[in-house]
Amino acid sequence: MAKFGVLLCGFALSFLGWLGIVIATATNDWVVLCQYGQLDICSMMDVVWSTGPWAECVSSTRLQRCLAFQIFDLPAYVQTARALMVTASILGLVAMVIVAMSMPCTRLGTSAQGSKNKHAAAGGVLMLIVGLCGAISTVWFSLGMYLSGQLMSFGYSLYAGWVGVVLSLLAAVILTCCSLSPSARPYQEGRKMVAYTVPAAAPPAAVGVSSNHAKSVHV
Repeated sequence: MAKFGVLLCGFALSFLGWLGIVIATATNDWVVLCQYGQLDICSMMDVVWSTGPWAECVSSTRLQRCLAFQIFDLPAYVQTARALMVTASILGLVAMVIVAMSMPCTRLGTSAQGSKNKHAAAGGVLMLIVGLCGAISTVWFSLGMYLSGQLMSFGYSLYAGWVGVVLSLLAAVILTCCSLSPSARPYQEGRKMVAYTVPAAAPPAAVGVSSNHAKSVHV
């Protein structure tokens, strides 16, 4: 029961971490820019520029317009962020499916406990890769924008990505430690102990001899 709770916690963290990664991948509010030099001036004028891996958007009162990037004109850190975030989103989905297969309540044929432990370990490794991909892409993108002199503040997409990275790494640790737990096969060990305590039945030959002896005594 305790192991089921740990696996359920790891699955929940995996889902929330994957959701944060997907939100960061699908939105463009990674960094907030200001063309007037100070963010306070842009806020007073209600004109704010935001950019992400896919497009640059201009937000004003009741209006938002986005301009998609040309793929051949992008710097290396933007292309890297795109590739890593898409990879993290796909691997996160695969990891959740594998972790769901490792649950004790999930029955797929005659799946033994050892295979479920392997599924949990594989899901933990995939979530580790998801967290590393998200961390590299978000940090490298914000650093590249800062070095280019355009970064003014972080957007909600970047915060969602960082939260997803932390939750994914926590899920990876929990799932990996749960798969390496010493209580891997408690049910099988209990069955073996019960089998050893069952007394052996008497041999048929001995039963026949005792019955013949009883008949001779009766005669």
